[in-house]
Amino acid sequence: MKGMIFAAGLGTRLRPLTDTMPKALVPLAGHPLLMYQIAKLKSAGITDIMINVHHFADMIIDYVRSNDNFGCHIMISDERERLLDTGGGLLKAWKTYGRDSDEPVLALNADILSTIRLEDVTGAYRPEEAGLLVVRHRETQRYLCFDKDDRLSGWTNVATGECRPASVAPMLDDYRLLAFSGMQVLSPGVLSMMDEYASRNGERFSVIDFYLDAMRQAFFRGFEPDGELLDVGKIEHIAEAESFARLII
Repeated sequence: MKGMIFAAGLGTRLRPLTDTMPKALVPLAGHPLLMYQIAKLKSAGITDIMINVHHFADMIIDYVRSNDNFGCHIMISDERERLLDTGGGLLKAWKTYGRDSDEPVLALNADILSTIRLEDVTGAYRPEEAGLLVVRHRETQRYLCFDKDDRLSGWTNVATGECRPASVAPMLDDYRLLAFSGMQVLSPGVLSMMDEYASRNGERFSVIDFYLDAMRQAFFRGFEPDGELLDVGKIEHIAEAESFARLII
């Protein structure tokens, strides 16, 4: 299995820290966020890792190379010319690995800390599925909708009442509403599906938009592993994240 870390974002919610550094290098308990993700992938036996870059890209590249790639084979997917969002970024990174790759990819956000064992995630993945989406029970506004078989069936914003597809709305009470964690395992066959989606919608797209389109023909399963998870996406979360990071060093 290969790995990918989403590290290209602008990190606007982490300003002023990200005025001088990429969010992936924001330090917590003495280590950049990126180090925690590389360490988690490596501990799960995933040493082929792709990192996409855009904002302060050279700083991320220099950090990785100065640490001898952390003993891994780390490649860079360069989005300096254009930020491609999560779906477009994942597609570009996957293509950088090579179209002939027959291995699934475990992709995760750089700004998510967790005590989730990635071995539990990779162990739960089934090759016959298009993807395994790691989800959580937590309070938010936007949820993915899963049926009794844990199959992705839609999306809703509970604050606005919007549902995608609209047919989900009358049956919303029949679904489990779970928050996406920014972590997923995707089968090799998804690459061609994403490529076809990009040909219709452009190279810049959200991975969630892709899932909501592809779920009509493919099985994306929701999975809730044991462990805690913390989104370090906002400056007001830094103090809490510092304490959380000390628990997982």
